[in-house]
Amino acid sequence: MSSKIEKLEAPKIPEGLTALVVSDYEWADEHEISDSIIQDGSIHNQSAYKACFDRVVFANVVFRGTSLRKAEFTDVRFENCDLSNIDLSESILHRVSFHNCKLLGMDITGSTLRNVLFEQCYADYVVLRFTNAKGVKFEKSSLAKADMSNMSLSNFYLNEVNIDQAQLSQTKLGGIDLSSCEFGSLGVALDDLRRCIISPAQAITFATIFGLVVNDGKQA
Repeated sequence: MSSKIEKLEAPKIPEGLTALVVSDYEWADEHEISDSIIQDGSIHNQSAYKACFDRVVFANVVFRGTSLRKAEFTDVRFENCDLSNIDLSESILHRVSFHNCKLLGMDITGSTLRNVLFEQCYADYVVLRFTNAKGVKFEKSSLAKADMSNMSLSNFYLNEVNIDQAQLSQTKLGGIDLSSCEFGSLGVALDDLRRCIISPAQAITFATIFGLVVNDGKQA
C-alpha cells in the first residue's frame, strides 16, 4: 500500500440547487433528496432507512437524534454541520466531503467510503469499525478515542490529525503515514503496524506503548 497521496474525486455539485426546509415534513424509509441545498436549520428525531441523497449540500445544519442507517450519499457536501451521534451505519458514501463539521460520536459502522474528505472536523469518539475505506482523507481534524478497529484501508490518508487513544486493533496500517499525527497512546497490535510510516519521535512513543526500553546511548 503506497503512502503517495492520490487526488480524491470531489463531490459533483451542480449550480441552481433547490432550497429545501426539511423541518417542514417527516422523513420516511427510502426517502430521496436530490439537487437540493439544506441550510441554517435543525433536523431533530428523524429516522429513515435506506434514504438516498444525490447532489445535495447541507450547510449550517444540526442533526439531533437522527438515524439514517443504510443510506446512500453521492456527491454530497456538509459545511459547518453538527452530525454528533448520528447513526449512518452500513451506509454508502461516494464523493462526499465534510468541512468544519462536528462529528462527535458519529456511527459509520460497516459502511463503504469512496472519495470522502474530512477537513477540519471534530470527530472524537467516531465509530468507523468494519468500514471499507478507499480514497479517504482526514485533514487537520481530531479522531481522539475513535473506534477504527477492523477497518479495510486503501488510499487512506491522515494529515495533522489527533488520533490519541484511537482503537485500531485488527486494522492493517501498512503504508499508512502517521508521521504528522498526534497521539500519546493507541490501541493497536504490533503486527498491524507492519510497514506503517511513523516519525522518529513516534518510534519512541510506540516503544513505550509496547513496553520497550530505548537506550539513547547515555546510560552507564
